[in-house]
Amino acid sequence: MLIMIMNLSVGDLTPEFEGLATDGKIVSNETIKGKWTVLFFYPKAFTPGCTNEVCSIRDNFSNLKKYDINIYGISRDDFETQKKFKEKYSLPYELISDKDGKIVKAFKVEGPFGMAQRKTFIINPEGKIAYIFDKVNTKNHGNEVEEVLKKLIQ
Repeated sequence: MLIMIMNLSVGDLTPEFEGLATDGKIVSNETIKGKWTVLFFYPKAFTPGCTNEVCSIRDNFSNLKKYDINIYGISRDDFETQKKFKEKYSLPYELISDKDGKIVKAFKVEGPFGMAQRKTFIINPEGKIAYIFDKVNTKNHGNEVEEVLKKLIQ
């Protein structure tokens, strides 16, 4: 029997999810409604590509916040690792621990060894996917996200 896993597409409702953010709050598909939201998935905290990505978003954070958006980074790292990653790089946004992999599976971004694939979703205030980055330039992702937000939020 062949089982096909369909990727999420622009226009799809955000899948149901719930995760613990580094500020101690629960973030879910319901709590993000009402604002534009950037959810970016990365494989592993403290690795070079992931560090470049989170720092690129950090370095462009003041421009991104002009759009009054939520920004969350998600990986399979545990809560304590996410907190340390956020603190070490002074990230001005929250990271979400998906230790059990439920969010990664819900968004269909499970990669090798169960880690998250590098992928970013921009979600509109109604909870629908407005844009998907299937390819991410880790050193310039903050700018990539801003360019798309400019077009989506006018």
